[in-house]
Amino acid sequence: MSELAEVLPLPDRRTVGTAVARRLVDAQFPDWAGLEVRAVDAQGWDNCTFRLGDEMLVRLPTAAEYALAVEKEHRWLPVFGPELPYEIPVPLARGVGDEGFPHDWSVYRWLDGEPADRGGVRELTKFAVDVAEFLAALQGVDPAGGPEPGLHNWYRGGPLSTYDGWARKSLKTLEGTIRAEVAEEIWERALRTPWDGRPVWFHGDIASGNLLLRDGELAAVIDFGTCGVGDPACDLAIAWTMLTGESRAAFRDRLQVDDATWLRGQGWALWKALVVCAGSVSDGEDLPADASLVLEEILAAHAD
Repeated sequence: MSELAEVLPLPDRRTVGTAVARRLVDAQFPDWAGLEVRAVDAQGWDNCTFRLGDEMLVRLPTAAEYALAVEKEHRWLPVFGPELPYEIPVPLARGVGDEGFPHDWSVYRWLDGEPADRGGVRELTKFAVDVAEFLAALQGVDPAGGPEPGLHNWYRGGPLSTYDGWARKSLKTLEGTIRAEVAEEIWERALRTPWDGRPVWFHGDIASGNLLLRDGELAAVIDFGTCGVGDPACDLAIAWTMLTGESRAAFRDRLQVDDATWLRGQGWALWKALVVCAGSVSDGEDLPADASLVLEEILAAHAD
């Protein structure tokens, strides 16, 4: 994450353990003091997450910048819920910071499901259409009063140029490891397709870990911390990070994505893959399999 300081303030990220979650719940929501608190297996970057009993979830932001999403989610998730075809988090309570933990925090209803991956999806083309249905419904929610791109969501929904310096530094790091010249051409093409459409709602992080499966099918979408109103191209990155061939085409067809928006979506996927791969190379490690596969998909699509 250190390269992000070149374009955005670097968050002072600090993680906490179960004891902090226990203390906050007991002090602010004594009715839940008897419920077990336990950390979830897969922790995210923006929040430390804990189960509260069997039916609730506690999320404690790891930095002040990530805590900006708390108010936004409590304001907008109840608006989204009735409009969307799949389950989303339901805010149950909002906690406040104290001397031992400085950020506002949240309690949500627990949603069952397994993070989506190609191996767990029963039928990838149906999954692609289901995700597209969700995004189409989200884009149909009235955007009036919704938050524009900003620090609250790391400028998702804004121009790709925000991340140009970071992408080019990553390309330089990857010279000789990937076809950097081709990747740079794809990146520059995405930068040349500015967005001039009507602002709509976007999720901002349609990724495997935020799409929950039950019995191999999409059941819920979680983590709206990067949502906002603006260019929805950032939500198209999944076309290259998880979809292929027929499923990618079905996803695009359902959303009726024009060429310029599709290119920007490809740019979002490329940026993330470049950064992840460059980080591994800088650390003297091999290219990570998932990000490397995304690069291969994007470069292959460019050749087609």
